[in-house]
Amino acid sequence: MKDLLRARTSLKEEIEILLNNQVKMEAEASAKYLAMASWCDRNGFKHSAKYFLKQSDEERGHMLKIFNYLMTVGGTAISPEISGVKQEYPTFKSVFETALQSEIAVTQSINRIITAARREEDYATENFLQWFVSEQIEEEDNARRAIELFDVIGEEGTGLYVIDKAIGKIGADE
Repeated sequence: MKDLLRARTSLKEEIEILLNNQVKMEAEASAKYLAMASWCDRNGFKHSAKYFLKQSDEERGHMLKIFNYLMTVGGTAISPEISGVKQEYPTFKSVFETALQSEIAVTQSINRIITAARREEDYATENFLQWFVSEQIEEEDNARRAIELFDVIGEEGTGLYVIDKAIGKIGADE
């Protein structure tokens, strides 16, 4: 049965596995951002909490985009299990450093899938993933900008309050 289903799609098993791994990675990113939103809210950083809620929604959207692609090309999309999401952070800045690390990891994962798609001559998947390449440029830029605010504004006095307000405006021009 598995071979018959595989014959109904040009999607190679390796690419399907990589795409399902990316679905899980996007779902984990969404869950991490929810936890970050909660941490920011609990610690009085309301603008940053809203920023991370928005990021969480975006990551869920990315997950669904890949999930739908898998179904569209005749693959098997697997609903991911998510556990072990970190809920606590030592500092306000460390939340954003973790977010940037996560975005860089997502970019690297997308790049690995594109490399595999090229190797397998799966140009449909490569073309589909180009949207994610552009999106990751923006996601990394937003995360870097948030960290830069800590250096530019400084954390002393009302600095954290001002940083929180400024983070609420990141990505608002989109």
